[in-house]
Amino acid sequence: MKPNVIVALLVGLVLGFVGGRVTTGPSTKSEVAKAAPNSPAAPAPGGRRPVDPTVFKVPIENSPTHGSADALVTVVEFSDYECPFCSRANVTIEKLQEQYGKKLRVVMKQNPLSFHPRAKPAAIAAMAAGEQGKYWEYHAKLFANQKKLDDVSLEQYAKELGLNLDKWKAELGNPKFQDIITRDQALAGQLGASGTPAFFINGRFLSGAQPIANFQALIDEELVKAENLVKGGVPASQVYAKIIEKGSERAAPKAQPQQPAATVRKVEIPSDSPSFGPANAKVTIVEWSDFECPFCSRVGPTLSKIKESYAKDVRVVFRHQPLPFHPNAKLAAEASHAAHEQGKFWEYHDKLFANQKAMDRASLEKYAQELGLNVAKFKAALDSGKFKAKVEADMAAGNAVGANGTP
Repeated sequence: MKPNVIVALLVGLVLGFVGGRVTTGPSTKSEVAKAAPNSPAAPAPGGRRPVDPTVFKVPIENSPTHGSADALVTVVEFSDYECPFCSRANVTIEKLQEQYGKKLRVVMKQNPLSFHPRAKPAAIAAMAAGEQGKYWEYHAKLFANQKKLDDVSLEQYAKELGLNLDKWKAELGNPKFQDIITRDQALAGQLGASGTPAFFINGRFLSGAQPIANFQALIDEELVKAENLVKGGVPASQVYAKIIEKGSERAAPKAQPQQPAATVRKVEIPSDSPSFGPANAKVTIVEWSDFECPFCSRVGPTLSKIKESYAKDVRVVFRHQPLPFHPNAKLAAEASHAAHEQGKFWEYHDKLFANQKAMDRASLEKYAQELGLNVAKFKAALDSGKFKAKVEADMAAGNAVGANGTP
């Protein structure tokens, strides 16, 4: 059997083993594919998509809410302020709010996708505005100015809304907002709503920026059910809780689709990327990974086996994709390059994956010391952010070829 065929089989085993890998949104193929979740499926009779009758248990928690607690229909939206489909859907939601008035409540969940660099700062800025009672006004500003989400613009919107700027700026560093984003993204993944926008209407999943008629049809269905509950004695304020109380907490695993024909992509290999194997290898594997991702740690033994079995024929190149909801992953990636600078990337790589629960700054320095690195030089590299640009370049390159999830 030829080496490239064998490696293909091994890589297939890796992918099968980590089939539960984290993805970060609808664009896991290319820029063109971003629209895929919003592309119309085969229409149901009457011209709209069929909607799964499954009701999911979607908690509201302390999320921004617009509308009355007595609303008979609750729309929970997972959104991203830099996503063009989300801004389109926001117009639809505003029209629905006008049409249904007090019957409709909208709850916002944050899912800033990793390939939208300004989505997370925008979400945090909106939540900071919410501390002064103006989340929804700021939310509207963001979608109205989606091309201007830089720090200066975010501050300008705060000024235009009359916020106390000192208080707003101080809140931007509040760790609770990152915690909310992490919570919301975990919930989105659990419910099978990794793309944006995603909606749960009284717990029923509607994906993408669909035509308003599709929303109206589902809302009307749910209104009838809710009105019957009220007639049966359920207080309006308890309708949503009643509807979702026995709902599913997790999306059912999707059947694996038939694999399309293999696509070859042009993947650059920077000269400063860590690698093992000969430069003239018959097969090159480029891995995008995250030191805090549990699925990534499971790949190590397979890569070791490849190294052992195909030492002369296979080269493995390591590139970084620290995911936004892994708070220590990016600094760990920079630390690995500080170790690489001293010739010990793979040893440090193994240390990190062996100690995934301890990747704070003190632990990163401890591992450097244990490996006999020049710790002063190592610390200086982290303090200066010397390898920050390298990590971000790897992330951008990964996004460009569809490697938004890990590994």
